[in-house]
Amino acid sequence: MHFAFPPRKTSHPPPYANRSSRNPLLRRSQLQLAAFVAGVILIIIYIFARSSGSARIPSGTPPVVIVTPFDDHAHSKEHINRVKDNRLDYAKRHGYETFFPSVRDYDLYNAPLSWARVPAVRHAMTLYPHSTYFFHLDQNALIMNPSLSIESHVMDRWRLESIMLRNHAVVPPDSVIKTFSHLRGDQIDLVLTQDHDGISPGSFIVRQGEYSQFFLDTWFDPLFRSYNFQKAEGHGLEHVIQWHPTILARLALIPQKVMNSYSLDTSKDGKGTGLFEDRDFVIHFAGCAIDTKRNCEKELLDFYNVWESHDKKKT
Repeated sequence: MHFAFPPRKTSHPPPYANRSSRNPLLRRSQLQLAAFVAGVILIIIYIFARSSGSARIPSGTPPVVIVTPFDDHAHSKEHINRVKDNRLDYAKRHGYETFFPSVRDYDLYNAPLSWARVPAVRHAMTLYPHSTYFFHLDQNALIMNPSLSIESHVMDRWRLESIMLRNHAVVPPDSVIKTFSHLRGDQIDLVLTQDHDGISPGSFIVRQGEYSQFFLDTWFDPLFRSYNFQKAEGHGLEHVIQWHPTILARLALIPQKVMNSYSLDTSKDGKGTGLFEDRDFVIHFAGCAIDTKRNCEKELLDFYNVWESHDKKKT
């Protein structure tokens, strides 16, 4: 039996035939170059997408959110509505937003209700993730000079640098822990005031960001709430500031009258400063809720009437 031989291969292939004589090193280098270029392009796209996404703020986002938790069991509806009216008027003037939770919205685990101010601000930061500043103001306080904005009156870099209390005892008069002396205004994420006896948590401002989230979460630690501090969250705040350098590193203390003027002298020795005067930004009826000889609603009503009369004249 004979089998046909396969056709003999020609040594002159047609011009359209695939050639295997191409340099494999050249082809590999070309593929590597293409992969490198593609990788660079993807990195650039990622960086631009990330930066533009973080910088993009939705239209209509309020730059400042005013946070005031209310205890509707301790105050009348009329009193609460007056305070809300005061906040809403101020917010409308400057394009801000307000947040009015109840102190009973949060599980405080038997801690005093005044602790609710901490999760209330944290809650507001979650609801308004693109807002820059969160201004907590106690329910027993009024904004008396609504022409002053949070940005220009407090948080502007140059304004802060002109009023910051540097190398200043955190807890007066002689705490060994002092505020930093080298901080710039644009490095500040937390602004507080002191009265004659210590840090006052009734009026403070935080800037949106990881620092403020960490600060609020640390302040609200269950361990601090269980300590039964004499001034509850006030003493808890002083403890956190003094013993957590990370928090102190971005904190500014400013003069009390900038945003926390008191209606009465509440100091132990009667030598308190920071009492309210005409044209001050805020009046705070500090201590009225715990002093049985005082009446928060009556004290606030007198100044509310003054504010309302001035407000109507300007509109």
